[in-house]
Amino acid sequence: MRISPRFPALAAVLWLGVAQAAHPQDAAPALSPAEMEVFLLAAELSDVRDVGAGVTGSQRATASDGRLSHDVHIQTVDVTRSRFVARGARVELNFRDSYRYNIAAYRVAALLGLDNVPMSVLRHIDGEPAAVTWWVDDVAMTEGERLEQRALGPDPARTSRQFYTQYVFDELIQNRDRNQGNTLWTTDWKMWLIDHTRAFRRDVELTRPEQLTRIERELLDNLRGLTPDALEAALGDSLSSGERSSLMRRRDLLLQHFDDRIARLGERGVVMDPEPAP
Repeated sequence: MRISPRFPALAAVLWLGVAQAAHPQDAAPALSPAEMEVFLLAAELSDVRDVGAGVTGSQRATASDGRLSHDVHIQTVDVTRSRFVARGARVELNFRDSYRYNIAAYRVAALLGLDNVPMSVLRHIDGEPAAVTWWVDDVAMTEGERLEQRALGPDPARTSRQFYTQYVFDELIQNRDRNQGNTLWTTDWKMWLIDHTRAFRRDVELTRPEQLTRIERELLDNLRGLTPDALEAALGDSLSSGERSSLMRRRDLLLQHFDDRIARLGERGVVMDPEPAP
């Protein structure tokens, strides 16, 4: 397997977490943002195996730089169809399923200050471009399993707040494939959003406005501060100019939606301030 990194290290703003060991019993050294990205870009990959879930033929591998070992998720899917029958018999025109949307989702999340989308970088594997994504550790259950157990964790209010953020993020990136298997819950009851290869549609609409009832203050402020220049600088070629334009127009719809709710209900009924430290 020949690996060649393509992107330089991203700025510190794109850091979304602290490195953890692939195996719980191993202590992983703390990585700076640049170190984590260099690791994902250049670490040697071994023990490549099928994930065993999903329909895009993704793989799991162990990455190692001689100091740290950690598993990664590899996706190379890049499919375009003029017409596609999606889940629920919904027909989608100009369908796209692409590895590069995983990279874009991570970078958009970072711009918004979100830390629940795992880092994903572009690599070339056997000459084929791929998204190589940090494997989420300590997963306790999928969203489907949480629903089966009717579990809300030790802090149901915190769990609910995470759903509000998911709804905003999925509307912004036009994610039409948020199924119960690509929302994960770790043992600390943190929600992780994974597998965004069918996001970033060109449609400019809010698909489920009824879910957009509340929003974290920091997320709302970061949405207001998002600019086309910042988006282009952070995303590089992981999104086309047309896809970035559609995202910004959806951002405008989200701001209008929440501003209207604030005007009707008051800020306290819509905007959530940070929870006080314990």
